Amino acid sequence: MLTHRKKAPPPGPPPVAVTTATVAVQDIPLTVSALGAAQAWNSATIRAQVSGMLLRVPVREGSDVRAGDLLAEIDPRPFQAALQQAQGALNRDQALLDVARVLLARDKQLLAQDSIARQDFDTQAALVKQDEGIVELDKGVVETAAINLKYCRITAPTDGRVGVRLVDPGNLVSSTDTTGVLILNQITPIAVTFTVPEGDFQRLASVSNRFHAPLAVQALSQETGEALGAGELSIADNRVDPTTGTVTLKARFANPSHQLWPGQFVNVQLVLQTLPRALTIPLAAVNRGPKGAFAYVVGANSKVSVRPVTVTTVEGATAIIQSGLKPGEVVVTDGQLILKPGMTVRARPSAPQPAAAPGGGVFK
Repeated sequence: MLTHRKKAPPPGPPPVAVTTATVAVQDIPLTVSALGAAQAWNSATIRAQVSGMLLRVPVREGSDVRAGDLLAEIDPRPFQAALQQAQGALNRDQALLDVARVLLARDKQLLAQDSIARQDFDTQAALVKQDEGIVELDKGVVETAAINLKYCRITAPTDGRVGVRLVDPGNLVSSTDTTGVLILNQITPIAVTFTVPEGDFQRLASVSNRFHAPLAVQALSQETGEALGAGELSIADNRVDPTTGTVTLKARFANPSHQLWPGQFVNVQLVLQTLPRALTIPLAAVNRGPKGAFAYVVGANSKVSVRPVTVTTVEGATAIIQSGLKPGEVVVTDGQLILKPGMTVRARPSAPQPAAAPGGGVFK
């Protein structure tokens, strides 16, 4: 007796290999990123204020100096002689004034006795006034000579680091020289300047109470992304550049290890605020469709379903979700192009989601 076996159903399509990530809850710092340049907090071109021969530059090139340290010295002998001459003229004219005052006192007594003419008394009084003016003029000449003599010793106006010597001892220097003898840069602390678009500036102003509250700033290496220092936003320019629509900002960094150097380009991140316990997924898991944003969610049976999501903020490679997902659910981050609802997937986990991905926040 022959029996008929039922045919086995054809095998279903193989599972689709996808990359997945888990919906996480974490604190997310919202940042604004910009390209910045480090510059000296204070920079001074050390120039001669008097003309003469440069005797010596005792400071070593590239060394750190304190305010008041001697940087250079100009031959003081001509200025010492000028001061001596001015002091001698002052002493001479002061003696003439003393004599004129004695004569005026005598003439006053004689005038009271009607022993001299009124015109002689007035002439002597005018001579005293003239001598007083000459003495005041001499005092100014003495003060000028003393200042010029003081200018022969060029001292550091602030703490900082000197650069390469621009003039060697033995050369003549002048107050009209524009290159200077040295350049002194204060790099502890140091400044980083950068520009932000007008929209980001408004958000920065809002979260900092119009820049009355400090905002944390971080400087990152352009080559490696390494953190070079943390500082505070200290100054916002008083205008929006109409040609670019940007505002210049200036941050202050303590820079104790000298990782920031004047002229160095860095990436700048400003922390606007921190979202506590935010629901996050990788930005790659967010898809766009005619009805808005959605994500593929992997169920317990390895089948995917489409879930509409609401994205409030994107911070770098991380999307902050307002609604549509729950903590611990698994979403697809790679391979969505060939997926359809109900398909079976074979998941391979992606790299751990960073707590705060670098890059500027985009508000939506």
